[in-house]
Amino acid sequence: MEHLPSLVSDLALILITAGTVSLLFKWLKQPVVLGYIVAGFLVGPHIDLLPSVIDSESIATWSEIGIIFLLFALGFEFRFKKLMEVGRPAVIAAAVNMGAMIAVGYLSGHLLGWSGMESLFLGGMLSMASTTIIIKTFGDMGLHRKRFAGIVFGILIIEDIAAILMMVLFSTLAASQTFEGLQLFESLIKVIFFIIVWFVTGIFLIPTILKKIKRYLNDETLLIISIGLCLGMVLFADAVGLSAALGAFIMGSVLAESAESERIERLVNPLKDIFGAVFFVSVGMMIAPGLIADHIVPILILTAVVVAGRVIFGALGVSASGESLKVSIQSGFSLAQVGEFSFIIAALGIRLGVLSDFIYPVIVSVSVLTTFTTPYGIRYSGEMYHQLDKLLPARWSKIRTGYGNREDHLDTSSEWMILLKNTLLPVAVYLTLAVAVLILSKMFLIPFITAHILSLWGNILSAAVTISCMSPFLYGLISKRHVLSRAQFAVLWNKNTLNKWLLFGLNLVRNGLFISLIMMVLLPLFPAGKIMLIIVSMLILLYIAVNPRYESHTRRIESVFLNNLHRKEPEEISGG
Repeated sequence: MEHLPSLVSDLALILITAGTVSLLFKWLKQPVVLGYIVAGFLVGPHIDLLPSVIDSESIATWSEIGIIFLLFALGFEFRFKKLMEVGRPAVIAAAVNMGAMIAVGYLSGHLLGWSGMESLFLGGMLSMASTTIIIKTFGDMGLHRKRFAGIVFGILIIEDIAAILMMVLFSTLAASQTFEGLQLFESLIKVIFFIIVWFVTGIFLIPTILKKIKRYLNDETLLIISIGLCLGMVLFADAVGLSAALGAFIMGSVLAESAESERIERLVNPLKDIFGAVFFVSVGMMIAPGLIADHIVPILILTAVVVAGRVIFGALGVSASGESLKVSIQSGFSLAQVGEFSFIIAALGIRLGVLSDFIYPVIVSVSVLTTFTTPYGIRYSGEMYHQLDKLLPARWSKIRTGYGNREDHLDTSSEWMILLKNTLLPVAVYLTLAVAVLILSKMFLIPFITAHILSLWGNILSAAVTISCMSPFLYGLISKRHVLSRAQFAVLWNKNTLNKWLLFGLNLVRNGLFISLIMMVLLPLFPAGKIMLIIVSMLILLYIAVNPRYESHTRRIESVFLNNLHRKEPEEISGG
C-alpha cells in the first residue's frame, strides 16, 4: 500500500485530539478555543504523551488558511449599519481602552527589557479582547440581553476593525524598522482608500450579480463562488501590499450585505471551524514548558497588567461615553482578557522576524490565564460596583447615573452638524472612487489607446474616455443635494458674514478637488499649455454640473448601492 503523506497523518492526529479535548472542555463548561490550544500543546514537539506532528511547515500553512477563514467569517458579523447602531458609547470606550492598553503594553515591554518593536506589538496584543470567549461567557451566564453586554459587543466590533488596521500598520513598521509619521500616514491613507473602493464597489456589484444568477446557485456552486471571491480578494490585497486578513475581512463584510448572506455563512462555517481549529491547535503547538518556566515572571506580570488595565480603562472608557457606573464596571470586567487577534498579531510579528520566539508562548499563557478569570470577574463586578458606590461622594451623582441621556452638551441638530455630516462622507467616497478610476485608466486604458492611436487624437480619446468614466463620481463630488435643504442653507447663509465665507470656502474646496482630478488626467497627456488646461477643466466642471444626464447616472448608481445595502432589512423584519 502506498505510504500516506505525513500531512494526512498530522491532520488526523490534530483533529482527533482537538475533538476529544474539546468534548472535555465542553463538559467542564470552558471555551472550546482553550481546548484547541491544549490539544496543540499535547501534539506539539514539547510533550511526549502523544505522537507529535511531523510536518510542522504544512500545518503552519493550514493555520494561515485558518486565519483567512476566521476573518472571512468575522466579516459576516460586521455590517456598516451595525457599526452605526453601536453608537457613541462603543466608539469612545474602544478608543480609550485600546489607546491606553497600547501605551501600557508598550511601557510594560520596555520595563521587561524588550525591544521597541516587540513592545509595540505587545501593546497591540494587550489591546484586543476575545470575541469568542466573551460571547461564550455571556451565553453561559445568560447576560447577552443586558445593557452592558450590548455595549461590550459594540466595543468588540470596533476592536476587530481596529485590529485589521493595526496589522497593516505593524507590517509597514516591521518592514521599515522606523517610526516615521509620514510613512504611517501614507499607509493609513492607503488602507482607507482600498477599504472604501472595495466596500463601495463590492456592495454595488456583488449582491447585484448574485441576484441575477440566483436561480443557478445551489449550495455547491454558491460555496465555490464565495470561497473564490474570498481568496481572490486575499490575492488582490497581498498584491497591493496590504494584509491578506484585511482582504478576507472586507469580502466577508461585502457578502454580508447580499441577500444570500445567511446561506453563504451557513456553508462557510464548517470550513471556518475546521481551519480555525487547526490554527488554534498550531498556537498550542508553540507552547514550550521550558520557555514558560523561564518566563513565568513576565507571564504573571502581563496577566496582572491585562486584568487591571482592561478593567480600569474599559470602565473609564464606557463611563466617558456617558454610561452609568454599574454598566461601566460590568463592561470593564467583561473585557479583561487577551483574545484570538492577539495570537494573530503575535504570529504576524514572528513571521516578519521582529518578535522573539518566547513571546508567542508568553502571550498564549496570558490569554489562558485571563480567560479562566473572566467569568469570575464578571460575577464579581456587581460587588465591586456596590463597594465603589459607597465610596463615591454624593456630589458625584453624574458618575453613578451617567450623562448619556443629556442633550445639552452637543447640539446635534444644528445646521452645521448636518452640513458636515452630509458633506464629508459623500465627498470622501466620490473622491476615492474617482481616483480609483483614474488609477485604473492610467494602468490599463490610456496605455492601450495610445499604443494603438499614436497621434494627438489618441491622447484626446484617452482623456475623453477617462473623464467620461469618472463623470458620475465627479458630479457627486460637487453635487449640492447631499448637503442641505434650501431653507437650512438660507439659515446658515443669512446668520453672519463668517458663515458666508465658510460656505463659500466649502464649495471652493469641492470645486477645487474636481478641477484637480481633471488636471491629473490632462497634464500627463498634454504637458504644454497649463493655463489652457485649467480653462478646459473649468469648462468641463460647468458642463457636468448643469447637464442632467450626469445627475441621472449618479442617482442610478446611488440607488443600486443603497438598495443592496438595505436589501436585508425587509427580510430581517419579515423574518422576525
